[in-house]
Amino acid sequence: MGVVESRGVLRKISDMLEVIMKRVDSLSRLDNTSDSRRLEELSSAINRMQPAGLVERIQAIAQNVSNMAVRVEQILQNSMAAGRAVRDGTTGQCEIPRDPRYPDCPGKVEWMRARWTSDPCYAFYGVDGSDCSFLIYLSEVEWFCPPLAWRNHTTSPTTKKSSTKRQAAFRTDLSSLLEQVGTGKESLSFMKRRIRRLAAQWSTAAQRLDSKLHRRWREQKKILVHVGFLTEESGDVFSPKVLKGGPLGEMVQWADILTALYVLGHNLKISVSVKELQGFLGVPPGRGSCPLTGPLPFDLIYTDYHGLQQMRQHMGLSLRRHKCHIRVIDTFGTEPAYNHEEYATLHGYRTNWGYWNLNSRQYMTMFPHTPDNSFMGFVTEELNSTEKRSIQLNKVRNMAVVYGKEVSMWKLQGKERFLQILHRYMEVHGTVYYETQRPPEVPAFVKNHGLLPQHELQTLLRRAKLFIGFGFPYEGPAPLEAIANGCVFLQPKFHPPHSSLNHEFFRGKPTSREVSSQHPYAEQYIGPPHVITVDFNNSDEFESSVREIMRSQVEPYLPYEYTCEGMLERVHAYIQHQEFCIPEAPFPPANGSRAWQGNPFVRLPNSTLLGWAANGSAPSCWPPLSALRLLESAEGQSCVDACRGADLVCEPAFFRFVNNKEALVRLEVQCEAVESEMNHIFPAFSVQRRECGLQKDPLLFSCAGLSPKYRRVCPCRDFRRGQVALCRDCL
Repeated sequence: MGVVESRGVLRKISDMLEVIMKRVDSLSRLDNTSDSRRLEELSSAINRMQPAGLVERIQAIAQNVSNMAVRVEQILQNSMAAGRAVRDGTTGQCEIPRDPRYPDCPGKVEWMRARWTSDPCYAFYGVDGSDCSFLIYLSEVEWFCPPLAWRNHTTSPTTKKSSTKRQAAFRTDLSSLLEQVGTGKESLSFMKRRIRRLAAQWSTAAQRLDSKLHRRWREQKKILVHVGFLTEESGDVFSPKVLKGGPLGEMVQWADILTALYVLGHNLKISVSVKELQGFLGVPPGRGSCPLTGPLPFDLIYTDYHGLQQMRQHMGLSLRRHKCHIRVIDTFGTEPAYNHEEYATLHGYRTNWGYWNLNSRQYMTMFPHTPDNSFMGFVTEELNSTEKRSIQLNKVRNMAVVYGKEVSMWKLQGKERFLQILHRYMEVHGTVYYETQRPPEVPAFVKNHGLLPQHELQTLLRRAKLFIGFGFPYEGPAPLEAIANGCVFLQPKFHPPHSSLNHEFFRGKPTSREVSSQHPYAEQYIGPPHVITVDFNNSDEFESSVREIMRSQVEPYLPYEYTCEGMLERVHAYIQHQEFCIPEAPFPPANGSRAWQGNPFVRLPNSTLLGWAANGSAPSCWPPLSALRLLESAEGQSCVDACRGADLVCEPAFFRFVNNKEALVRLEVQCEAVESEMNHIFPAFSVQRRECGLQKDPLLFSCAGLSPKYRRVCPCRDFRRGQVALCRDCL
């Protein structure tokens, strides 16, 4: 028989012997399993057959057949490889190359010889155990070996990416999006309810933004949204909590991200399982050891840290090549010192998160924590003028609602003291989830409504005068909803500020940020009269604040950046302008040639700030260099705080333009030595020691970094009022 037929017969024999073995083994075990008459008869029959000897003989035959099958498989593989070599005229061409340009090739071939069967993806790409197949794979799928001279290296049609660009058109009908979101999880149902509830506001916002952009042409992007934390592989801890008062902030944000991308008119795919992720990416079957071939089928991928881990597991080496397309939705942010894997490991910044070596602007946050990351945000329901007037007329001046749906949020030590003070002046309401009986942690004088649907919670907030936080949860959407419904948000001030150094919640998170209150955004960007931040341990201060709130007249307020239009505007700008796949040219140019003459920084009129010279040729970048404002920080001050003190925002995209001697000269810094090194504080200088440091690795440019020994060189920018993420000329 031919080799193929022989292999088939041997496999059938082996399968038959395996079935016989299983049946004999099961019959042997019946001797001790039951006292029924039928089983006794079977046992007797088995004993007469002398099964022990029979089993041994069958096992020996099976092993011989198995060995024969393996040997035939090896002969077949070698024969096929030899046949291919003869057909291609490559006999003798499968020697392992020793090419200094590919030093890892011999070692990789040795690894493939020992481990090529460890992942089915190798066979998927044609690896059959021969050295020729190893070299083909390592030169054409991976990149460790040189191209083989006898192979056809013309570009496969599948590797060509279509250059046809399509126009993105605003969408106002969300029915197709709702179908894409899918069913089967309570978390998905929650997101769909939210999308439906805000559909009219998204539609109006789309029309406004289209008009603001003068209906300009926008490129439609192919976008994959993989919500990793909702996959079964990550545990999907959120879905069971949706109906029990669990944290919903992440799902609020994801629902709004999906809607914004869809309304902007992009080609959207949604994944909430690893199987869907694999299918959309086109990864080969197996355990993720092999890279993708050809271009990535998406321009952008929005995911979270769970999804990023899953992508690394299933994309293998391809993730490194394609990670510039990824945007990570990251609630609390990731600072550059934690993002740079080598630096984080060497300097004690390594945590369970971070260390992905992304451009820090690829992390997208819920609130504008640090400008190192991009502020994605979410949406809060916007009221029309009629609804605002109705709220003003129906406010109950002595009604307070407590921020806290879970019992755990009511276990704060000392809460009884300030709740008793509040109870003297106001009727206190709660929305704490419970199944059968009222939680004992909720005082008897609190009128608990249980967990409320969103529209009922809105009704409650529209009547209440005060929304009060206990200090946890941090930075959720609820305070913005309350403020938008005309409530004053009263929150505790933290002494000292909470951080990864002193608070368990932040420990392990990739940020050194110090949180001064329960909701820093509300404190810093909104403030009085809508937000009052006090020391809850100071009874007099707390009581005085409650009385002042009762006397105040506060209108509903919503920052523009948290409206549907504000979010659409911001996401549109990111998609059209943020580009992390094209390497940024060094500045000043490495070859010494430059279009500008002299120092590009000039003192701005009537200001202590420096700007980019108007008569200089500005390199292409976004934000545009016209927005640049250069200043130095105080010692021990971050660029975040230094820029904020000048009513500006630190802009990490500008660091490469100020990381040079020209900036130091124009700042009139005295440098006895200028060093270049990997340090998340640089560019910076020490006045006392007259030492100046420039940044060696662009991944470590950091607005958040600070040191008591250094003054930072800070690139700031202006911003649009109500839209801190964008400069005035950024649309």
